[in-house]
Amino acid sequence: MILDSTPRFTRIVREVWRPLTLLFVWDVAVTYFYTELPYNAPSLPLTIFGTVLALFLGFRDSSAYQRWWEGRILWGAMINASRNLAREAVAFLPDQPQRAIDLKRSIVLRHVAYVHALRSQLRRTGDCPEIYELLSKEEADEAMARANPANGFLDGTAKRLAQAQSEGWLDTIQQTQVERIMVDIANAQGGMERIKNTPLPMQYRFFPQFFARVFCLLLPIGLVETLGWATPVGSTIAGLMFLAALQIGDDLTDPFSNTLHDVPLTAMCRTIEIDLKQSIGDPAPEPLKPVKGVLW
Repeated sequence: MILDSTPRFTRIVREVWRPLTLLFVWDVAVTYFYTELPYNAPSLPLTIFGTVLALFLGFRDSSAYQRWWEGRILWGAMINASRNLAREAVAFLPDQPQRAIDLKRSIVLRHVAYVHALRSQLRRTGDCPEIYELLSKEEADEAMARANPANGFLDGTAKRLAQAQSEGWLDTIQQTQVERIMVDIANAQGGMERIKNTPLPMQYRFFPQFFARVFCLLLPIGLVETLGWATPVGSTIAGLMFLAALQIGDDLTDPFSNTLHDVPLTAMCRTIEIDLKQSIGDPAPEPLKPVKGVLW
């Protein structure tokens, strides 16, 4: 997620130079043929075209932002539920015998591994080395072998909570309260998976892209009679605004895509790791800092 209030010029150029170059070349070509060759530029209702296209793009960007914001809300709920789980595991489970202390630590560290696995799963980055730093290889491999590794960690945590109840370390009321938190965690994960696995409908993706590109091709033809040799500048800037609106929708559609514009999953997982490790007295890492204005 980009934190700078004003985007850096180099980042803007890196993202737009290809469409900007193509637009400018096309605008120059249209202007040259109009000024050097005898032909009449057709009168195009660009105002109508532009208004309809703006509605298309605005509706698409709103839908994309709703997906991005829902992803952020779900991860905020995950942070809160993670803190609640750790707090209740530490408060409810006794400090004696040693097996109870080990179980308490196992529940907390497994949940830290769970959020890292969920982050990797949503971003589809493959292996997640943080898990093997938190758990033994056997314990980590058991969950990672599942088709849904994050759900595998949740299942393992549920078994440990059931063990605590069978040992008499949790009463039924406490177990019910902890289970309610586990349900909140599973519901948040399901919402994230729904966003990740359900793209915008094809009509939302294809038609805005198609009409934006057609509009950029028609724009210099409709402006050249008025702007003359200034057409390449005016038309390129106007076209760039529409392409920028189109790109905004593309950037926000998948909030877990591991790009500059996605929800900062790594930073939020680090926040969970810090809070949960400190709850059991373990040394915690430092909060993740932005890199060149980007928080990952």
